[in-house]
Amino acid sequence: MRQTEKRIFCHGCVFCRRGKIVSVAIESAYITSFWEEETGNMCCRYYLDESPELKPYVDEAKGSSLSVKMSQEGKLLKTEGEIRPTDTVPVLAKNRQGKSAVFPMIWGFTTRSAPLFNARSETAHLKPSFREAFERRRCVIPCSRYFEWEHILLSNGKNKTGDRYSIRPAGETLTWLAGLYHFETDGFPHFVVLTREPGENIRFIHNRMPVILPEKEIRKWIYDLPEKNWLEDTALTEMDFQMG
Repeated sequence: MRQTEKRIFCHGCVFCRRGKIVSVAIESAYITSFWEEETGNMCCRYYLDESPELKPYVDEAKGSSLSVKMSQEGKLLKTEGEIRPTDTVPVLAKNRQGKSAVFPMIWGFTTRSAPLFNARSETAHLKPSFREAFERRRCVIPCSRYFEWEHILLSNGKNKTGDRYSIRPAGETLTWLAGLYHFETDGFPHFVVLTREPGENIRFIHNRMPVILPEKEIRKWIYDLPEKNWLEDTALTEMDFQMG
């Protein structure tokens, strides 16, 4: 298959972490299908406040035997601050006994062509990259808020990157991101964040947003394979936002 070079403008979230133009040689047919159709391409940053609400989840992840093992491999758990893909963070999922627990997980699925950080909620159950995880390994990522850069459509059809926004569910203290996870050849769990169409009041920022669950629905998402349209009907879409 013909190789081509795709130039990606990132904000430190795709490969380079330095907020600059990077060039990536990938298969040309994969460019259109991978980033848009499969992942719901959006920027990947969120924030963990050092707060009493998040502390129980952070402490449980820090105290797990998996955290010790991962730290020995240089995969240190991030417990506060700005989170980017490839970071190791606290994630809620079922343990071997079928009970809810908090584990350190790495953000991003590894693939032959490019890493996956997001998955479209509308089609994840159909995609080979996500299908098994959707059926068997659903998770929730606790955070304070997420970040997105405004995407401005220019008259020539191209997108211009505008201001950065800090976004969280209206009236909520914590943000619960719906995700999927699997185990990779390194022996550690890796996760992706599900995305969906945005709520009306943040549609001007980006054409996708993370799937954010009400706290009362966390257990159902982790334990029960959702019915059709459950995520769409259940997810929170009314957001508070501010630049910065």
